Amino acid sequence: MKPISIGKLRGLQQISSQRGTFTALALDHRQNLRKANPALASDEELSRFKLDVTSTLASRATAVLLDPEVSAAQAIAARSIPNNVGLVVALESTGYTGDATARRAQIIPGWSVEKAKRMGASAIKLLIYYHPDSPTAKETEDFTSKIAEDCTKHDLVLMLEPLSYSLDENKKLSSEEKKYVVVESAKRLTPLNVDILKAEFPLDASTLLSTGVNDMDESKWMEACKEISAASITPWILLSAAVEYETFLKQVTVACNAGASGIAVGRAVWKEAVMMDGDERIKFLRTTARPRISRLTSLCHALAKPYTDFYAADAPFDWHKNY
Repeated sequence: MKPISIGKLRGLQQISSQRGTFTALALDHRQNLRKANPALASDEELSRFKLDVTSTLASRATAVLLDPEVSAAQAIAARSIPNNVGLVVALESTGYTGDATARRAQIIPGWSVEKAKRMGASAIKLLIYYHPDSPTAKETEDFTSKIAEDCTKHDLVLMLEPLSYSLDENKKLSSEEKKYVVVESAKRLTPLNVDILKAEFPLDASTLLSTGVNDMDESKWMEACKEISAASITPWILLSAAVEYETFLKQVTVACNAGASGIAVGRAVWKEAVMMDGDERIKFLRTTARPRISRLTSLCHALAKPYTDFYAADAPFDWHKNY
């Protein structure tokens, strides 16, 4: 059991279920939504979309993940986030700098961990592009450590999302290569004072599903997810990465049975709504997306490994003197 500060423990409580599992409704997407639907190009329309989704679905999640540019403050001001649902705010800018095979993440200009804490966030999410064999791997690790130091200073939960990429810009990672990168990322990055790891599914699901799901495929999924659990010293949650809902449902079942502590899910739940507007959007969110997120939350609550298996806080009566 790893000791954790009172502030971070409170943040974990705010973004989790009563049992200590996570279902984060992910809505921090920016440029990819604008590309998907030009009608969302303006800040006003993109914000309206995110607040529609938040106000309709957040009550069925344990936390909502928003960006500070068009949705986090706006959702608070509009009272779109239920009082019993935690707020996770993104820290990074959209995209990356550097070469495609040596990527660098960056913080949103004018934004910081300290500001996220002041606005009432329970946690921050930091996305990095990481390959353990990239020339920028050490630089990315140092960048992560610096953000982790800021989170420790301000007693704010750090949710880290490392995204894998190929070192050959002419081809994507094979399924085995992806597993190596995802598992090695968990091994190298979670010791850097990370509180929650937001991990990719460790295999290329499109390859495994190309001939249909069978027991052999799911046994491979289980083995790979157990490798993440063995490598990570923190709770890890599975991101949906825009896979189809039914596929993600299968991935979540396997991941939670293999030791995951929950999920961060976005487009697998609400992506059809991106091309909708007005009443049509709200109807879809209520009749299709809401049952999806409810089912996923119930699944995680039943199967996921609670964060309380990882962390505990000590609170002697004189704790406040040195806090």
